[in-house]
Order: sequence, then structure tokens, then C-alpha cells
Amino acid sequence: MKGIKKSLTEEYLYLDFSHQMEGCIFPLHTSVTLFLLSYCDCKIFKVGLVLTKESTDISLKNVVPQDVEIQIISKQELPAIVQNCCLPAVVEKPDNFCRAGLAVVLRHIIQKSYEADPSKKEILELLGFKKTCLKACAEVSQWTRLCELTIPLAIENFLKESSDQHPTIPAEILQLERKLSEPVRVHNDDKLRRQKLKQQKAAGVGPAHAKSKVLRQETSEELDSSSKSLELQVAFSKLAVYEEPATTNREPSHIRKAKASDLPPLEHVFAEGLYFTLADIVLLPCIHHFLEKGIEVMFSPHPCPTWTLDWNSLPAAVSPKEGKMSSDRALRKQQQLNNLVYVVTSQAKPGDRIVDFCSGGGHVGIVLAHMLPSCQVTLIENKELSLIRAKKRSDELGLSNIWFIQANMEYFTGMFNIGVALHACGVATDMVIEHCIKTRAAFVTCPCCYGFIQNTSKFNFPKSEQFKKTLSYKEHMILCRFADQTAVQLPAQRRLIGKQCMCLVDLDRARAAEERGYSVQVISMEPESCSPKNNMIVGVPI
Repeated sequence: MKGIKKSLTEEYLYLDFSHQMEGCIFPLHTSVTLFLLSYCDCKIFKVGLVLTKESTDISLKNVVPQDVEIQIISKQELPAIVQNCCLPAVVEKPDNFCRAGLAVVLRHIIQKSYEADPSKKEILELLGFKKTCLKACAEVSQWTRLCELTIPLAIENFLKESSDQHPTIPAEILQLERKLSEPVRVHNDDKLRRQKLKQQKAAGVGPAHAKSKVLRQETSEELDSSSKSLELQVAFSKLAVYEEPATTNREPSHIRKAKASDLPPLEHVFAEGLYFTLADIVLLPCIHHFLEKGIEVMFSPHPCPTWTLDWNSLPAAVSPKEGKMSSDRALRKQQQLNNLVYVVTSQAKPGDRIVDFCSGGGHVGIVLAHMLPSCQVTLIENKELSLIRAKKRSDELGLSNIWFIQANMEYFTGMFNIGVALHACGVATDMVIEHCIKTRAAFVTCPCCYGFIQNTSKFNFPKSEQFKKTLSYKEHMILCRFADQTAVQLPAQRRLIGKQCMCLVDLDRARAAEERGYSVQVISMEPESCSPKNNMIVGVPI
């Protein structure tokens, strides 16, 4: 290949290898190093995995980079100089020059990869400003120590903990979160902030924006052909968001003379600020394994996933199809109602009062009134036309056990036994749950619009003491924004992350109700395809 040097010194890379768990090689230092080899497409090192304990069943398929020469060796087979060092380590022949430690070895891999193929100029960008990132040795830099030593070790220990124990987020992860919440500090900070101001003034339609868009498209296309990793796709998709300040053209006067206090802040796109560096290479595998295997969303089993109303035998006015919607949407609405109706009818007793909060056109309340003639059902909705449509359907059915109240829910002061809400937006779900708790009523809610959740005069988030110990308000809001990423047109992996975040937000709601004397379950509707917002929070007073 053009540009590749042939006279490279033969080098051996030695990595600890204790065991493998679902694609992750321990210790994480080894996974990080192999990840960089794959990222750099580096094949110039001979790799030795050094057994830290005897293992009879070793499978490296789909774990190590292809075309990398790897052998399994014992500690006794290591060169003498390496036996005096912590791994990972790189040795040049004739075994009298050793580089040891994660940051040192990773920097060396990058430099040797570029030396082998100078056309890979983008690899050098991983070393950041002055090509020294990670910037200092772990003894003097808290940031280097956190990335190089603390995070990998903490997550490795976290993954080894018993799965029977309820996991808690390691303090080291929270330390990283605090670090990332600090203002971005990068070389040419002032120039970059002025460039951002210029782009904002141009409303995002200037040449810089157009160039950035082209760069992102080219990078994305290159990535699609070379990697299927979601984490790397997200990383590469943002690589060209910020560009180096122009050095030839002087900034306009109103930009150049803007006060530093008036310049827009720079945002963390990557761990060290705006650019993808070696710190991200170190943290990506660690955080990936932590998120995949560490934070588990906990759904309660669905009480009867196959149960369904016999819609064909019900009067036409009971069906959501009467609500003037498409056949596909009507089917999904029927599936949603199957879930709520089963839970409510399982709890309801003759004479109970049931309130359908935020009832809209009455899809939930009308079905419940028809299925539970011995119960009183009240629909509460502040949109007059919706209630008029619901009353018309109720009159067609001849229902005598149903009331209609046009008002905000705060104006309803009556006693009731069960509160229901299907897709109450944002904090409306929390208002429904609060109304039920104050009345000591059971509740069956299906939340919606997580992105609209925010602190109000009535609620502060996170709500539960358990979540308050772990997440700040800002972090909880980020969780809420991700919880809205469940639309069917999004990639499957992104929807899965959205579903996990959705569950965590609802678990906070559940824990808060439990702290006030309720038994609460978070259940996923069946089938999940009935709605992108398919969680049910079911609470019963103890």
C-alpha cells in the first residue's frame, strides 16, 4: 500500500487475560487496548494474551480484531523485562525496551499505526492538543487517573458483583458525570466560542454550517461501510460538528469585539470537550459494558399478556373505531385498552367509583362503564368537544353509570377507588398519581411525553429518595429526554435505549409511591407494538 513503511521494528504487545464474559475480555484494560487496535486497523503488533489463571475453555471468536496475530501465553513465558511491569506492555526486540501502562501503550499504538501508514492522519487526532492526550501521568492528573485506572477498575468490579444484589451506580461513574458537567476547557477556547457566535448569528445557514454538514455526511458514509457499532456511529456522527477556527479571514467586528461574558458556552460532545480523543477510546468500552450489563430496568411480569376483550361481540359504540381514527390506530388503541381494562376489572369491586383522568374522547371510561355496570365511572377532561363526543357514544350505549366533568383535575374533589389515565402527557401522569395517593385510591396509568417532564410548583424530580441519591435534576431531565426516543421510525438499538430510560423514569415514580405506602408495579403492555409509550404503572395502597 502506498505510504506504508516496511522497515518497522518487530514489537510484541502483552495483555492480561483472565476470562471472557459475553464478548468482554477482562480486565477492561485489555478490552480497551483491543478496541483501539480495531479502531486504528492496526496489524503491526504481535499480541500475547497472558493468562492470569488457568483456563481450559478459551474462545476468542468475535472478540479480538481480525487479522491480528494472537497467542495465549503464561506469565512465565513473558520476557524478563515485562515480568517487572504491570500490563498492558509493549516490548521492542531485543527485549530491552518496554512501554507499560494503559495510556503509554495506547499512545504508542497510535503513533506506530501512523508511522506504518502516514495516510491515517485522522488517527493522530486521537492524541489531541500537542499530541499528548491522555495529558499527563496518572500520578499528577486526576482526569488521566480517572480514565486510565479508576473507571475501568470500578466497572470491572461492578460487573463481577453478584447479580442477586440490587446494583448501585459506582461512585466513580458519578465522579465522571460531575467532571462532564464542568465547562469545556480546550485550546483556542475564545476563538471557538466566537466562531460559534458567528454561526449562531448566521442562523446556521452560512458556509461553515454547509461545510460541517458535508463533513458529517462524508464521515457517516465512511463509518457505515466500516463499522456497525452504535457507539462509534454516534461518535463519528458528531466528529465534524466543530471545526478549527479560520486563520485567514478575520472575524467581523461585531464578533471580534464581543465581550467574553457574552460568548456562547461550548458543550461537551465528547469526554474532553469538542473532539474525539484517546480519552473517549478508553471510556467507550467501559461505559458500553456498564450500560449493557450494569443498569438493569426492572419490569414486573404482565399478569395476563394474552387477555383481550371480545371486540367483535361488543356494541359498535364501545370500540375506539367510533372515535374517527384509522383502522391501524384503532387496532393499537384496542390493544392498549385490553391492558388497562384487564388490570382495572381485576381490581374493581361492585360499588367502586372509577375516575378516568384526562379522558379525551372516553375510550377508556366508556369501555369500563360498559364492562363494569355495578361501578360508577367518571370522565374528567378539560376539552369540551372531546367530552361531548364521549357523551354521545355513551348515550348510544344507554349507559347509566357514567358521569362527565369538564374541568382540570385539581377541581375534582370527590372520593373514588381507582384512578385511570391513558397517555397523560408529562407531569399530568404525576398529577394523576398524586390525586390517587391523596385519596388512597389505586391507580393504573400509562405515561406519555416524558420529554415534557420538568419541575413544577407541585413536583420536583427525581421524585423518590432512592433516585435523588443517584441523579441530579439535570441528569434526570436527560433521562426523560432519552425516554422519548421510542418512535417506530428510529433504529432498533436507539428505541431499546429509549425503552430502558422510560422504565427508569417510571421506576422513580413507582419508588416515590412506594415510599408513601403503595405496592407498585411497572409493567410493559402487550404487545409492546401497541404504542411507543407502552408502560403501565399500577399502584395499590397497602
